[in-house]
Amino acid sequence: MGTAHYLQYNASQLKILDINMTIITEQDFIKSIENALQHIANYHPLDFVQALKRAYDKEQSQPAKDAIAQILENSKMCATDKRPICQDTGIVTVFLKIGVDAKLDTNRDIEELVNDAVRNAYGYEENVLRKSVVDHPATARNNTKDNTPAIVYQQLVQGDTIDVKVAAKGGGSENKAKFVVLNPSDSVVDWVVNTIPTLGAGWCPPGIIGIGIGGTPEKAMLMAKESLLDYIDIEKLEGKQDLDETEQMRLELFEKINQQGIGAQGLGGQTTVLDVKIKQFPTHAASLPVAMIPNCAATRHIHFKLDGAGVVEFPVPDLSQWPTIEESAESANGRPVNVDEISKEDIAAWKVGETLLLSGKILTGRDAAHKRIADIMQLGESLPNGLSFENRFIYYVGPVDPVAGEVVGPAGPTTATRMDKFTEKMLTNTGLIGMIGKAERGPATIESIKNHQAVYLSAVGGAAYLIAKSIVGSRVVAFEDLGMEAVYEFEIKDMPVTVAVDSQGNSIHEIGPKKWKVE
Repeated sequence: MGTAHYLQYNASQLKILDINMTIITEQDFIKSIENALQHIANYHPLDFVQALKRAYDKEQSQPAKDAIAQILENSKMCATDKRPICQDTGIVTVFLKIGVDAKLDTNRDIEELVNDAVRNAYGYEENVLRKSVVDHPATARNNTKDNTPAIVYQQLVQGDTIDVKVAAKGGGSENKAKFVVLNPSDSVVDWVVNTIPTLGAGWCPPGIIGIGIGGTPEKAMLMAKESLLDYIDIEKLEGKQDLDETEQMRLELFEKINQQGIGAQGLGGQTTVLDVKIKQFPTHAASLPVAMIPNCAATRHIHFKLDGAGVVEFPVPDLSQWPTIEESAESANGRPVNVDEISKEDIAAWKVGETLLLSGKILTGRDAAHKRIADIMQLGESLPNGLSFENRFIYYVGPVDPVAGEVVGPAGPTTATRMDKFTEKMLTNTGLIGMIGKAERGPATIESIKNHQAVYLSAVGGAAYLIAKSIVGSRVVAFEDLGMEAVYEFEIKDMPVTVAVDSQGNSIHEIGPKKWKVE
């Protein structure tokens, strides 16, 4: 009897307290996150655009300058047309700080509400976003078909609002995350500087490096990820007096990383990072956990608060604040190439670092398609009817679905390094003569390219919508069940690429950084 009365009393008290609490409806919560995801898919944060323009203005490496120009032009096109910045529209991470005096009026778990928002946002018919999330990651890897589930972090704090940070992070940069437990006397700066070159260019620099120091392993990784959501402000530190120890470390790393000469897309240049972010937390006396996560050229995040006033809307930014970039002489004078009439003799004349404008018909394929082709070869079977790589180029891409009037949605390159394990078999057994992707190739793959007198061309990661405009025809050739990983045939017109590995085995990802490294 006493217990029943006690529970009844507390329920009554809670109803009284509700009157003084901020009430946030389930629908307002879902719709606000949904709006945020659609917004960040199309619009770079303005601080990122401004930092990228500063990098463009000071860049002296022409290949890197051209790459930055394409990223900026792509950003403005996406903002104008409200289309995704990158074909990889990311896996969603949401950070929630829930005020103790904020009541979310729902009888469902918060993760369910966030997943509803993701499902809705990625299913917009007028601006479809690519669904990249797979379940059973170690086995079946089946696409969940709605980009759920999201990764959700919750924290109970003082206040009467729900603070929301939303990010959509692509696989190319996520795959480059690093973690180490150093000895307490080791140098964090040395570890970061020595580790950055091992990331390669698959994270699509220039971007931001997030670092978490201390806590426990999972805390360090979480801090590194959340630090990437902070405003770009490194230029303010350069003239600031009395820097604290974290600010000093940020500046030191910013300078030392950029002095490595990796540059935009790894092509060699003066700007590899636009900012370095650091979060620290107390740790065990015997430990020094350090996590590092890069943010790519498709930096996508937003921060807002729910205060009970309704759905949060995100207005279209002032597009006049996006810079207009004049086409560089290098890009304008690229060598026109008809890939339908190509020969190995033609390829032999191409030099590493040269800009090409490709026209004709190319095939596409990435991880899943390569795996299926390799399995077919292993069984001694023939490729599907109509699929032939003889004397052809393959583009490593998984495009966004098209919307009204489009041939294909944003279709930027995926990381070519992941296809290295298949390259020798493809070059030996299929007649393939050229590949198009982003980032570097491994030593064995470069040797294979040289031996087969083939070529590897680099397209700009972070210029997906710009590249899509050069695709004038598209059809599925094989493996339609793989969705965005199916093999397509693209008809292209003046698609801009850089010769990254020529038929003699020269690699711009080796030559460029060496040229621009500050000793």
